[in-house]
Amino acid sequence: MTKPIKNINTDFEQVILLITDARNRVYSKANAELVMLYFNIGKIVSEKVLAGNWGDGTVNDLADYITENQPLLKGFNRRGLYRMKQFYEVYSDVKLLQLFNAEHKNLIVSPVMTQLQDTEEQVIKFVSTVLTQIPWSSHLHILSKTKTIEEKIFYLHNSIKERLSVREFERQLNSATFERTMLGNKFSTAITSKLPAGIFKDPYVFEFLALPELHSENDLQQALIKNLQNFILEMGKGFTYMGSEYRLQVGNKDYYTDLLFYHRDLQCMVLFELKIEEFQPEFLGKLNFYLEALDRDVKRPHENPSIGVLLCKGKDEEVVEYALSRNVSPALIADYETKLIDKKLLAEKLNQLSEIFYKNEQ
Repeated sequence: MTKPIKNINTDFEQVILLITDARNRVYSKANAELVMLYFNIGKIVSEKVLAGNWGDGTVNDLADYITENQPLLKGFNRRGLYRMKQFYEVYSDVKLLQLFNAEHKNLIVSPVMTQLQDTEEQVIKFVSTVLTQIPWSSHLHILSKTKTIEEKIFYLHNSIKERLSVREFERQLNSATFERTMLGNKFSTAITSKLPAGIFKDPYVFEFLALPELHSENDLQQALIKNLQNFILEMGKGFTYMGSEYRLQVGNKDYYTDLLFYHRDLQCMVLFELKIEEFQPEFLGKLNFYLEALDRDVKRPHENPSIGVLLCKGKDEEVVEYALSRNVSPALIADYETKLIDKKLLAEKLNQLSEIFYKNEQ
């Protein structure tokens, strides 16, 4: 008797899963070996150059020697060797290790690095348990596109936590996710300030929508729905889509929200309301109304209070601060942009806000 086609397809899918899992393990192992190799070569080059035993000409000679003896190898030219040197010098920095370990102990496999007494032993443990989880191509992007230790640690953590592909990771760097996440942490209500940092951004960047400068709220909503995968990547992979035009019945009337998500880590619903104009204080009234309806009629007993995010086409920071000062619902106000933003402008804005908050704390 012939086996049903449905069962055969299920068997075939199982074989494909086995192949995919095996390929991923092989790739992961190969990448780990590659990262360790580049780190160790970088160590040799760095120490020789620092001791004055090698100069620029010697590094060129080494590149030529490798090409002559291993002609099929790629990436061991002069530029590649200096990248390995930089890789070693960046991640053997004790300050970086201490800061990373203090913030992200959960990413380091046992034994925990704080149990290790020797600095060199800490470095090797950090490289073998953390840096080997990231593709070498992503490491190259970090080396060439980040400046501060805090920025490097942020992208290392994001890459591992969200399991970003090289392409997704490159977009995070190009769209200045670090600066936008830090800005997103600056303005919040007393309730949202208690949430884990780094979940929300300001502004959000939707360059993948290809929207014209003049567009309606419906245009924005429909474009986000059509590009839902990219939208979730921009928000962060903890979000799960619940729907658009989500119906809320209050009294004898129906109300429809814009975009509703659930965040697995926060264990709460997150409502995004879209505005194509600059933030106005009255927008918060409608958002709070929706959040109250969600918490009364949709939220389950074990879940946390819902959070609202107003995405506006611009905002006055002082108006936002006044509007949020007495707001009792978990709400955030963020800009959105339809084009990539100059990282320098965001960095300057972050520095200005940091100075303001520092003065207010004195």
